[in-house]
This record gives sequence, structure tokens and C-alpha cells, in this order.
Amino acid sequence: MKKNPTLKDKPACKARMIAIKDTMEILSGKWKFHILGTLMEGGKMRFMDLLREVDGIAAKMLSKELQDMEMNHLISRTVMNTKPITVEYEVTEYGQTLGPIIDEVAKWGVAYREALYKKTN
Repeated sequence: MKKNPTLKDKPACKARMIAIKDTMEILSGKWKFHILGTLMEGGKMRFMDLLREVDGIAAKMLSKELQDMEMNHLISRTVMNTKPITVEYEVTEYGQTLGPIIDEVAKWGVAYREALYKKTN
């Protein structure tokens, strides 16, 4: 008896799953959405400003996440010619395309909390 092909064997589904996997790898972790959202709201920010704004993140983790996002062209890093050296971060034009996704994730989170609150009361 021959089995029916699964969804993952269809070319369109394979391409979609690869795209989702790529997106999840680039945006994975606890902090990337928070950092991107902060930069989108605040515009250009220095490292210490980001460290103060992103509650709970350690300096080492912030540095790692910023490097990852810069490597993936989501943010840009500008070194200013000042003493001491000042570094500013901002969301790239490409990174700005994540704005609607971040907005939708936030809306979903609000709705989810409201739904949970209603169930517990």
C-alpha cells in the first residue's frame, strides 16, 4: 500500500518551512525583539542607553545580540570620532521591515494576557 505524500514533501511547503526556520534562527533568543523594538521606538541609541532601556539584559549579552543583528543587517553600528569613542546603534532600512511583525507580536501578547486574566477572574 502506497502512502500519500506528506505536506513537507511539497516544494512550496519546503520553501516556506526553510524561510520560517531562517527567520526563527535570525530572531531567536530572549532579547532580539526587545532590542529591535527599543531601537525602533528610540531611534539611534548608544550602548549604555540600550543597556538601561532593556530591563534585565547583561552587557555581555547585549553586545552579543547587537553583533548578531549587525551581522544579519538588522541594525547598523556607527563609531563616532569622539573621546571617549561613542558608538551608536540604529535599525537599518531592512530591519525596519520587521516593524509590522513586532507590532503584531505585541498585539498578540496583549490579547493573550487579557484572555488569561479573564479566565483567572
